[in-house]
Amino acid sequence: MTPLIFLLLHVLKFGSVSVQGSSGSCDFEQDLCGYESDLLFGPWMVNFQGRFVHIEGSSNNSQKVGTLTSPELHALGESCVRLVYQITGSDAGRLNMYFRPNGNSFDFLLWSASDPSDSWKIASIGVRNIAEKSKIILEGIVNPDPKASIAVFEINITPGYCIECTFEENHLCGYNNRWNPNLNWLVGGGSVRDSPLLLPTDHTLDTEQGHYMYVDSIYATRLHEVAQLMSPMTISVLSGCLSFFYQLEQKHSTLFVVYTKDRIGHYEEVWRTNQSMYNWNLVKVNIKATHPFQVVFEVAFSSIIEGYVALDDISFSPQFCNNETALFFDPSVANCNFDKDLCNYTDIDGTGWMRIIRKPNPFRFGDHTSGTGGFLISNARFGHHQKYVTHLISPLLLANLQYCLQFFYALNHFISEDALAVYIYDEMDQVQEKIWTIPKSPTRMWIQAEVNFQRLEPTKIAFVSVCKNLWNCGKVALDDIIVTQGDCQIPGGSWLATPGKCNFDVDNCGFIQDHNDRSNWYRRAGPTPTYFTGPKGDHTTGVGHYMYIEASHMRNGYNARLLTWQLRGFIGKQCLMFFYHMYGIGTGLLNVYLKKENTPEILIWKKRGEQSISWMKASIEYKCDQSHQIVFEAIRGLSINSDIAIDDIFFQNGPCQDAEKPLTFDPESPNEPDWYSIYT
Repeated sequence: MTPLIFLLLHVLKFGSVSVQGSSGSCDFEQDLCGYESDLLFGPWMVNFQGRFVHIEGSSNNSQKVGTLTSPELHALGESCVRLVYQITGSDAGRLNMYFRPNGNSFDFLLWSASDPSDSWKIASIGVRNIAEKSKIILEGIVNPDPKASIAVFEINITPGYCIECTFEENHLCGYNNRWNPNLNWLVGGGSVRDSPLLLPTDHTLDTEQGHYMYVDSIYATRLHEVAQLMSPMTISVLSGCLSFFYQLEQKHSTLFVVYTKDRIGHYEEVWRTNQSMYNWNLVKVNIKATHPFQVVFEVAFSSIIEGYVALDDISFSPQFCNNETALFFDPSVANCNFDKDLCNYTDIDGTGWMRIIRKPNPFRFGDHTSGTGGFLISNARFGHHQKYVTHLISPLLLANLQYCLQFFYALNHFISEDALAVYIYDEMDQVQEKIWTIPKSPTRMWIQAEVNFQRLEPTKIAFVSVCKNLWNCGKVALDDIIVTQGDCQIPGGSWLATPGKCNFDVDNCGFIQDHNDRSNWYRRAGPTPTYFTGPKGDHTTGVGHYMYIEASHMRNGYNARLLTWQLRGFIGKQCLMFFYHMYGIGTGLLNVYLKKENTPEILIWKKRGEQSISWMKASIEYKCDQSHQIVFEAIRGLSINSDIAIDDIFFQNGPCQDAEKPLTFDPESPNEPDWYSIYT
């Protein structure tokens, strides 16, 4: 254990803890501070002697699940929740933290931990825009093991960013050392006087009682040994001005570097110095991240008689340093779903790419976006070198930025790797690099592709389709191009799952099989077993999972019902969106119900019979101010060609945006609308 962590946990476990008194903060010293828990009959227990709450595992075969719900919070804007906790046992379970906005059906997962430890640990979780009456939820899940336990020692909610720190609090804002058995950042000031060097007083208080962090060369055992102090990981993307104070005393060459580090371990340098600084010196540096990150303060000594580096008063502002105006570039100028036109793309061959809108039908696939919109098909004509070539060129993208390109493609049949390729062009439309070539893929279905690229000069994206003779042309389709800044493996914004959204790629997302129906929904990837019915792949990527009914296992009229978990009532309107697949001459019915306790279910959407060979989008807008469930019911039709599938379910607060106005719904009509409203 590093000296910093040892000292930190020693203070937390045996010393006093300062609580700021802000709404939602609690050290459990005298009571639960307004937190709600079923303490008398539930799994959470209070240990007032040790001042913590905990859940203990048992020897039976069931998990223990308990929640702690904060009182209603005051509006704080950008805030930091710091949690002191401990998980004990080899496979103890998991501790989750959620954010519950007022009047919303869903809790947003902020943080989750399952790694056991033999000491208290600190988590710092950033929360953006805490609104009035919102709440923080702690959920402890303990596995059936008498040696397993989860304990919470302190919850502290303060305004500001989690990467900010004066190092005056015992928790040190969640900063910690990257493991090094010798050289580490230490707490300086106060009663700490372990170094023979004349260490400074802190910057915050400018007294010997104040604290800061420092690295001392006497602990180095080899040349260029490195000490890294790492901030908590931001939950969301931050861009702005990072500032801090430092001192550097050296005999030879000492290097002090500041990086940002993303979740997959990539470092990006933002500042460095090797110049001595014997007084506290202010540094301001702009951070322009496209993904969540940690700030890393790194010191490397070239001698054990070098000196020290001290650090204090780290702060962050969403405004860039020195009133600098950041050059903002929105890569969405290169996004297009081709529903209306080619957007900002250019077909330099004139008619090389043909935009098509197909009505839903059981023979030829429609677009990926909704099943009823537009997409492109290569319409190669005779070009250079006796080949048929088409070029689709994006608008110009700025230089020196990393981009993630995502798009969907479909093949009538596989021809060659030149059937579709992606190139990088310069401003003069000259080829610079090939970045993607079509792999061998399933045909007649949409497949997602993604690729990262970065160039030192402004660039364009070029989709190029080549065929060697006229008969093999027109076999490639393109849709839903999305360009974002950053790495495709690290999506912008929060990396945590969006609540109320499920693509079934990992699991069933908590959906429940109804035991009072006549069959079940099944999770599957790839085509369904029966020919001429069901999808060939999922809607999300083409190679993921979806839920479906297997008609060959059912009789005519048998139903299968899939229920959501209990959803809280909400304020205003809510939009339920999902994709459905109803292909096969014997296809039956797909119904969606609103289910409330002790009241009859309300039919809010319905489709009957074969609809399309493509995935189709549905949007349902509804109101409900009480606890409820949504029920997806599929009813088998006249023949085994009656598979029905659903995918990409998404609940969104607010009205549906993809409908112009509510439409009247007639449950007896054979041609029901895809969208309508129901308010209860």
